[in-house]
Amino acid sequence: MKFFTLLSLLFFFGLTVSFGQSPAKNLTFKSLDDLTITADLYMTADAGAPFIILYHQARYSRGEYLEIAPKLNTLGFNCLALDQRSGDAVNGIINETHAEAVKKGLPTEYLDALPDLEATLLYVESVYKPEKLIVWGSSYSSALVFVLAAKHQDEVDGILSFSPGNYFEPDGKTVSEFAENVSCPVFITSSKSEEESWRPIYESLSSTDKSFFLPEDEGFHGSKALWEKNEGYGEYWKAVEEFLEEMK
Repeated sequence: MKFFTLLSLLFFFGLTVSFGQSPAKNLTFKSLDDLTITADLYMTADAGAPFIILYHQARYSRGEYLEIAPKLNTLGFNCLALDQRSGDAVNGIINETHAEAVKKGLPTEYLDALPDLEATLLYVESVYKPEKLIVWGSSYSSALVFVLAAKHQDEVDGILSFSPGNYFEPDGKTVSEFAENVSCPVFITSSKSEEESWRPIYESLSSTDKSFFLPEDEGFHGSKALWEKNEGYGEYWKAVEEFLEEMK
């Protein structure tokens, strides 16, 4: 059995998996409307290390980061990968927050997940009190992280956004309009053909510390661009590592 398949099964059955100094611990906490959020905590040996919150893409779960989070640990970052209520499953990991929302009859569209993003930010701030807190979004959540950062400018110290776009208008404002109030360091990446979707956001940022990466070939949508099975993943990782090195 391949290692990744075994890893997926272990997580599916709720077992703790350790990657040297990087154990993944399953936990729960409440969203802003009292919905239970399920998440996996990946801590390094340094509790004071910079902290990354990992938000997944459409129809996915925290399983999007099974392979990514342990590598971020080796780079010196503590991580929390959560299930948002808008999602389903990936890599053998069922989105438990989505299942709970459906059970309670709550809406599960993309914008409905914004309270989950905000609640997780507040949870990490309250419980772990990191000196540096970075938010990482994928697909629909890669747009919502700009809304989140604009609303929590004092808490968010950096953004990594994988395939964002002006997908929504929370409170009647475009994502680009929210980006105007984002001054922290920002990194954006996507497949090559998606550049036109995020370029207006990038240009709207008030941050003077912003960068982007586009692959030589077409590349991939969302954080799965970093999965080892996807061609060109090393290019993406190099760009991510260069940005994160500045965030330490």
